[in-house]
Amino acid sequence: ETDIDDRYGDLDSRIDSDIPEIPPSSDRTPEILKKALSGLSSRWKNWWIRGILTLTMISLFFLIIYMGSFMLMLLVLGIQVKCFHEIITIGYRVYHSYDLPWFRTLSWYFLLCVNYFFYGETVADYFATFVQREEQLQFLIRYHRFISFALYLAGFCMFVLSLVKKHCRLQFYMFAWTHVTLLIIVTQSHLVIQSLFEGMIWFLLPISSVICNDITAYLFGFFFGRTPLIKLSPKKTWEGFIGGFFSTVVFGFIAAYVLSKYQYFVCPVEYRSDVNSFVTECEPSELFQLQNYSLPPFLKAVLRQERVSLYPFQIHSIALSTFASLIGPFGGFFASGFKRAFKIKDFANTIPGHGGIMDRFDCQYLMATFVHVYIASFIRGPNPSKVLQQLLVLQPEHQLNIYKTLKIHLIEKGILQPALKV
Repeated sequence: ETDIDDRYGDLDSRIDSDIPEIPPSSDRTPEILKKALSGLSSRWKNWWIRGILTLTMISLFFLIIYMGSFMLMLLVLGIQVKCFHEIITIGYRVYHSYDLPWFRTLSWYFLLCVNYFFYGETVADYFATFVQREEQLQFLIRYHRFISFALYLAGFCMFVLSLVKKHCRLQFYMFAWTHVTLLIIVTQSHLVIQSLFEGMIWFLLPISSVICNDITAYLFGFFFGRTPLIKLSPKKTWEGFIGGFFSTVVFGFIAAYVLSKYQYFVCPVEYRSDVNSFVTECEPSELFQLQNYSLPPFLKAVLRQERVSLYPFQIHSIALSTFASLIGPFGGFFASGFKRAFKIKDFANTIPGHGGIMDRFDCQYLMATFVHVYIASFIRGPNPSKVLQQLLVLQPEHQLNIYKTLKIHLIEKGILQPALKV
């Protein structure tokens, strides 16, 4: 057993020695901030830089929310591309000395292919009436999956042709690197947009819960942190983890109450071909209508009342906030392990005091999958608007058959009266 441990230890050290040192990122803190904070210790200087940049990013996020759903989709796409760039750049820096042919070109080509596939699926699902009016788009949508596969196949063949005998193993490493990055980044980004179409609240609350947990865990850890949480991320503490959890649950519950009041946030995002824009108008579902709930005995004694009015979505917000604060951070721990494996402090130096875009969104991708699965499992029912859009693109004879079948079904259920025979 000792020999096996020694062998694995030698293997680990050999692999570590094969990984070249990546030069540290340059400091991109604005000069005006450097001068203003020059008298502070590095700990407090970093605190102020992080705080100022955090408030700036939150303000920009509010502005984009005000600009509407389409701008949020563009934001998700932009973040996705930047995160992909940061991870691929690490791979390129690690193996650049081997002069691997076509690595970056093929990586970006595969990103284009995967985005073409996912965004094409979104267009087919949610923009059917618009596609019906455009003949060129009809062809692309009808053969969308075949075209997507053909594009990917071309990239696959290019990769095989680029293989060099002495670098084969490294080239397969980087091929796997690219595909795992695509799986983590692009797939989750697609799920974020899918959640957005269910209603902006399903986009905003999970994302803001992760942001709230990140901020409050940092603050609790900064001021009260004493007990290390995990070796992968030495600065994380139990005090920050627990403080972030309670703060996030309270924040999510209050934010859910505020957002549930407005159609703009709770209505599914739909494309209206008559006005050629996204609209968020509907009769809110029961999930976003106030309901009376009986309180458990121990809360009755504390609050001194029998019942309370809540939006049902507030109860779901507890599940979302709990995941964001207890499981979401493991996305950050995963990223910390990744950075430690490649001897880097941050993915990039895009945001002073924060690192790269991926450093700020490492927990969001895990959250995106959970929200999608949660909606599919506990929330989503048949979408009448989506069904109607699919019906409108059918051939007239198929539409007529569906109409007759639906009419017979409604008559049998007693909803429609059978036509009187003269």
